[in-house]
Amino acid sequence: MQTDFRAGIVAVIGRPNVGKSSLLNRILKYKLSIVSAKPQTTRDNILGLYNGAASQILFVDTPGIHAPLNKLGERLVERAVSGLEDANVVLYVVTIDDRPEQSENDRILKVLRDYPGIPVVLAVNKVDLPGSRSKILPLIDRFTKKIKLRDVVPVSAKDGTNGEVLVRTLESLLPVAAPLYPDDMITDRTERFIAQELIREKIIASTDEEVPHSVAVEIEEFKSPDEYPERRDLFVRATVYVEREGQRAIILGRKGEKIKTIGTAARKALEEMTGHKTYLELWVKVNKGWRDSEKELKRLGYE
Repeated sequence: MQTDFRAGIVAVIGRPNVGKSSLLNRILKYKLSIVSAKPQTTRDNILGLYNGAASQILFVDTPGIHAPLNKLGERLVERAVSGLEDANVVLYVVTIDDRPEQSENDRILKVLRDYPGIPVVLAVNKVDLPGSRSKILPLIDRFTKKIKLRDVVPVSAKDGTNGEVLVRTLESLLPVAAPLYPDDMITDRTERFIAQELIREKIIASTDEEVPHSVAVEIEEFKSPDEYPERRDLFVRATVYVEREGQRAIILGRKGEKIKTIGTAARKALEEMTGHKTYLELWVKVNKGWRDSEKELKRLGYE
């Protein structure tokens, strides 16, 4: 191994819906995190590995930092902040129209000031939008007045603008070290977890208003030919939890049409991910108040 090889952890933070997950998926060339135009889609700190010729970057995709409205929201913010504790570098993602005075960015800046020893790289996303070029320098000026930035990289998660530049910038800030994980590994998350997230993504894409935020998915069974050689297909049985009967009715749809559409989209995504023909069984149940229940949050993995 070369003597100047670098390896370390990059915590990806930002307010909800700035494109953190989309940017990470673009860099990794793999759909690690689910994405949606709706905020607070990411609920877990997800480790994604970039394996390059000169570095191994451990990206930790964190939930968006926001003002929590329930115990689930509190958990998400706690997870996002915890992602900073072991980081070598912080990748702070904003959009071309962000302002440091926005309440969520103000919260993030206050958090970052508690970690003065960690270099911060500002990624300005959505520079593919019309008129964005004239906004870049004023935005940089506004944020540099609020926090010390090691570097700023204008990027587009949509078309990949400056993706390689961003990787090289982050790479240069990591310590010289041996790889921390095997070079053929892309995440520490199991297929079972990613399946859960893919199902949730399809529900989010098919629903509006309060429904996406009230949904949790629990994988009850996950039987893959990789683990069960006697099987020829992947069997997944999942339960979708919502908080009210009305939300359940929305997800089911008229004569069950919406849940069929969700199931078909999720099944195709699972087949693409695993390479196995998939049988997906979905159940929708009401779990009243689960987002404010310590017991249910723990049971569903939001500890």
